[in-house]
Amino acid sequence: MLFYTVIKPFVQVALRVFFHRIEVRHRERLALPGPLLFAGNHPNTLMDPLLVAINRRQPVAFLAKSTFFKNPVSRAILQSGNSIPIYRRQDAAPSAEPATHAQLAAQNEATFGRCYDYLGQGGTLMIFPEGTSVSERRLRPLKTGAARIALGAEARHQFRLGLKVVPIAINYFDPARFRSDVLLNIARPIVVADYAAQYAQDPEAAADQLTDDIRQALERHLIIARNADEDAFVQQIERTFANHLNPDDDPDTLYDNFQLSQTLLQALAWFEQYAPARLAAMRLELQTYLDHLRRHGLTDSALEEQRRGSVAGLFNLVLGLPVWLYGGLNNYLPYILPSVVARRATKEVEFVAPIMLVVGMITFPVAYALQALAVNHWLTHDWRLTTLYVLSLPVAGFYALGYWESLAPRIERLRALRLSRRAPTEVAALLRQRAALVSQLQGARIEFLARPVGSESPLPPGR
Repeated sequence: MLFYTVIKPFVQVALRVFFHRIEVRHRERLALPGPLLFAGNHPNTLMDPLLVAINRRQPVAFLAKSTFFKNPVSRAILQSGNSIPIYRRQDAAPSAEPATHAQLAAQNEATFGRCYDYLGQGGTLMIFPEGTSVSERRLRPLKTGAARIALGAEARHQFRLGLKVVPIAINYFDPARFRSDVLLNIARPIVVADYAAQYAQDPEAAADQLTDDIRQALERHLIIARNADEDAFVQQIERTFANHLNPDDDPDTLYDNFQLSQTLLQALAWFEQYAPARLAAMRLELQTYLDHLRRHGLTDSALEEQRRGSVAGLFNLVLGLPVWLYGGLNNYLPYILPSVVARRATKEVEFVAPIMLVVGMITFPVAYALQALAVNHWLTHDWRLTTLYVLSLPVAGFYALGYWESLAPRIERLRALRLSRRAPTEVAALLRQRAALVSQLQGARIEFLARPVGSESPLPPGR
């Protein structure tokens, strides 16, 4: 339990720094008393269990594939985090003897027994029924292991244990990017005792039914695209025209963004069925517009808001420049190294963010310690002044991030304004393209929301 006594506070800080916003919808469902079995989707490897762990006060145990326990370093980390190995048939070598598969089955039985004991003591267990982690806005077929563990634990106590399965839908808005957002959308608990009669007649059928109920709950609370092309198209619309399609957007919650994504995906499927030619034309027009923006080095928001900005905002940028330089120079190396290491270590998107997080938890403390030693030795010769310097580093670093978030859009707007003065005809053509697209999208939105009864999308909004 080293994770919960020593490491968890550091992970909490690291995740709050890594993500711009972590939102938990229906947080009270995470705080239910045990025994609980959390069943979640698995798009971002280590990030998924860590996000759940830091948002529940009580300890959570995790099932992790046995291959992670072969490396002594990862084994130590997983064991400190209260993880239990699961032995999957696909992890065995293709040429493995039947005896090896029999051994895996025996080891899994032991794992199931540990899970029954843990849940029987009122513990909380988290399982990712997809079995593998792939960074995509889809839900892969669920394996029945989570359902079989839940039913087995209840059966051991004659279905009087009170175990609940809580589906946890983890929605990343840009999983590999530093300072992105994540929404944990918690579904209603599923009472396992409700499956007692079916389990008594046919345990396998009960496990299949519970698995299907978990799947349906996750689907209602996830952003799910049917394929990569569909997802890319919808994300283009979101990034470019979200403010026009979501006029009631609440800046204090991510749930509006989640609902917009769900609605766009449902609308895309509806228009593919009822107006495919119109949809194809709109996709072509959007792609043409975005290509024109890229050719001129512009962004849509810069084109729309090229004259936006205040004298006060510019004044604040000028005054803040020295602090930005101080924060940037003192934090640049520990900030950039995690990204460099992650990009060189893997090409798999789902592993980038965890590597950045772990490396960042090392680079920042080490860099700050070395900087403190250097400043104390060559400049201050006084540990009180050095302590003030060290305390200033994270504050100045955060300020530098916020400053850049204000400066970068201003630079883009200035580029758009300069182009509009140098080539007004081209910018006017871009603005006409943009206005036509916005008008088409708003019309499509109204039409989809007013669609006749009987042509509904199969996925209702999450509750």
